[in-house]
Amino acid sequence: MQNIIFFSTSAGKKPVEEFLNSLSAKEAQKVLWVLQLIKELPAVSGEYFKKLQNTDDIWEVRAKLGNNAFRLLGFLDDGSLVILTNWFAKKKVKKHQRLKLICLNNERKNISRGNNHG
Repeated sequence: MQNIIFFSTSAGKKPVEEFLNSLSAKEAQKVLWVLQLIKELPAVSGEYFKKLQNTDDIWEVRAKLGNNAFRLLGFLDDGSLVILTNWFAKKKVKKHQRLKLICLNNERKNISRGNNHG
């Protein structure tokens, strides 16, 4: 079981929350269903939530609806808090590597701000 929050920039923006608000109702419902699984279940299938290989603890939330696949990136804080920082649609794979770096940068900012979770 995990607690989930959305990373907040120093300007108060929450990129993942803004992304969720941009989705269709069905897409948002699917992503929220996956987030609910992560919150409630003690163990979640790698189909929905997994640590990315060759990263410094970046985790990926995975949701798919039809041909649309969405990924939310984040990190764990204290082992039970998932802080989601970025997102991408799977069709934009090239963006994936850049977003991993942004996620790491946001994790470092979060730590340097004294774990300000928004």
